[in-house]
Parts: sequence; structure tokens; C-alpha cells
Amino acid sequence: MAGEQSPGHVTGSPAYRRMLAALVCAGVATFAQLYSPQGMLQLIAADLRIGAEQAALAVSAATAGLALAVVPWSFVGDRIGRLRAMVIAVAAATALALVAAWAPTFELMLGLRFLEGAALGGIPALAMAYLSEEVHEQARAIAAGWFVAGTTVGGLLGRLVATPIADVLSWRVGMTAVTILSAIAAVAFVLLAPPERRFVLPDLRGGGHGTRTARLLVTLRDPGQLVLFACAFLLMGGFVAIYNYLSFHLSTMPYLLPAGLIGLVFLAYLGGTVSSPLAGRFAARHGRLPVLLTSMGVMLLGLLLTLAGPLALVLLGLLVMTAGFFGAHSIASGWAGARADGARSQATGLYNFAYYAGSSALGWATGHVYEARGWPATVAVVGAGVVLAALLCLSVLRGRQDDRAGQ
Repeated sequence: MAGEQSPGHVTGSPAYRRMLAALVCAGVATFAQLYSPQGMLQLIAADLRIGAEQAALAVSAATAGLALAVVPWSFVGDRIGRLRAMVIAVAAATALALVAAWAPTFELMLGLRFLEGAALGGIPALAMAYLSEEVHEQARAIAAGWFVAGTTVGGLLGRLVATPIADVLSWRVGMTAVTILSAIAAVAFVLLAPPERRFVLPDLRGGGHGTRTARLLVTLRDPGQLVLFACAFLLMGGFVAIYNYLSFHLSTMPYLLPAGLIGLVFLAYLGGTVSSPLAGRFAARHGRLPVLLTSMGVMLLGLLLTLAGPLALVLLGLLVMTAGFFGAHSIASGWAGARADGARSQATGLYNFAYYAGSSALGWATGHVYEARGWPATVAVVGAGVVLAALLCLSVLRGRQDDRAGQ
């Protein structure tokens, strides 16, 4: 494989456009599968005669598998190449999703969903490392934004496609339909993704596991990386908590919205589809830190708007918060990969571990706040997490030379 002498793909080149399209398809293939059961948990519970908390494990099992697998996938990417590992990951996940949808028992479905999530972990673990190596320095932030935009489209489609089909036929058919959609996106990713030209197989002779562990430890000793991981944990955890408990908030007085209408709130994900590539463009012009902090400010503004009484303002707040979150995520995730020269797979793997650990831990723990103190307290806790993330960035990342997206 070629080394660093091969130039990275530049903005506007055919290979660059193919890479953007491929990364969007990878995001769709991954996140449509990951979250497809979320909109039909009641149907799963009724069909399998289980409680709501058990049904929710259909989502949690997959995200737990993903969180635990992102770092191991980074090592696989180092051994066989980022792109090759991503192709294996998305193919395995699609096959497991088809089997999971028709598993005869709930326990077997959970096991298969866990394995499906573990397979899907190869995409977020390696996508940022792949684009950081293969595109030109000046185009990295923009490419990262497009990948995040693909994840928002995937997350939205997984919920919107599965739910109406499940209402008419069954939740199993709904999950199968999403898997077919994901398979089409996966095939498009394989066909579109440009071959790697800048990946160099690490020389692990004499080092083996120790060498890989050393690269992991180097990443963990970088204060800037630790701050980016903390941002992933705090922002994603708060974001998931808002979506988890807003449905309960809107089903009570004074809104009393039916479940069908509440499901449409996921259309707010389109705010992230727009904001992710825009954040990358702004970072290329003005630097990563200003755009990251601005995105957090937008997220905080959206949170405050959800405290308003009128439903229209609550939904506007959700849209604004979503746009701010995905803008911040696109910058932080791309920055983690770009600053980890020599350990990009490990850095992106650790970032995604923090990201999904936040989703699991804070997304669940904040429920106790909602049950005890209601929606205003929930917003306050999530807002405090956003403020803490911003303060950490200001204290550690300000003045860093790699603030420029082209570095």
C-alpha cells in the first residue's frame, strides 16, 4: 500500500465526492439498523409479552455491543486496513440484523442485537480514521461533517421506515424493511468508497500487542483527546436523554399528544443533517474550537426553548438543540481523529466508546431526574453537562495549533 507520498483527495475531486457519498451511505447503513426498534417498542412488548423496560433492551443491547467493540475494531483496522474492516463490519451487521428480526425468542434476539451492534462498531470506529488519512488536510472537517450527516439520516430513516410498516404488518417486518434499506446503503458504500492509498500497515514485529497498547496509552495521555472524549460522553448522553423523556413530557398535560404524532419529533434529526456539513465548512474557515463552542451554545439555546409553554416553541427548541449537537459532534469526532497522528484508529475508537457510553449511562440515569423533578430539572441537568463540556474545551483546547481544521 502506498504511504504518505500519495496526496490526499482534495475538495471537488471525483474521488473526494465518491468518499463523501460513501461515508453518507455508511452512516445510513449503520444507524438505520441500530435504532430501528425504538419507534415500535410497544409492539415488541405486546407481541413477546414482556414489559416496556425489557423491550427497550432491543436498542440498548445493540448500543452496548457497539460501545464495547469500537476499540477492538480500531486494532482490526490497523491490521487489515480501515476500508476492508469497514466492509466486513457492515456486511456482518446486515446479516445479523436479518436473523435478529426473526429470532424465535426474546433472549436470542437480544444476543443477536448485541452481536449486530458489535459488528456495527467497525463503522464509527474506523470512518474518521479512514477519511483523516485519505482526504487532504483542508477537507477533513468537511468530510467528517458529511459522515455525521449520514448518521443523522440513518437514525431518522430507521425510525420512520420501521414504525408505519410495523403498524400495518408486524415489528419483525418493520425491522426487516430497515435491514433491506441498510443493505442497499451498504452495497453503495462498498461500490463508492475509494481504495486506500495512504494507509500504511503498522510494523508490529517484536511489539505485537504491546505496540498497539502503547498507541492506545499515548492517546489516553493526551489532555486534548481526553477533553474531546468527555465532550462525546456529556453531549451524547444529554442528547439521548432529551429524546428519551421528551415523549413522556409531550404525552402529559398540557400537550397530550398521541404516540403517532410524538414519533414525528424524530424529524428534528434533519437539523443535524444540515448542521453537520455546515459545521465542517465553518471549521475549515474559522478553526475548530470556535465552531465547537458555538455549536454547544446553539444546543444550549435549543434546550432552553424546550422549557417554553407553546408546543411550536418546544419543537423548535428540539430542532435547534439537535442541530447544535450534531454540529458539535462532527467537529469533536473529526478533531479526535485528526490530532491522533499514528494512532487514529485508537483515538476514534475511544471517542466512540465515550460517545455510546454516554448514551447508555446518562440516557438512563437522567430518567431518575425526570421521574423525581420533571422536565425542567431534566433540561437543567443536560444543560449543565453542555456547559461543563464547553468549559473543559476552553481550559484545555484553547490555543492549540491543531485548532485549524486543515491540520
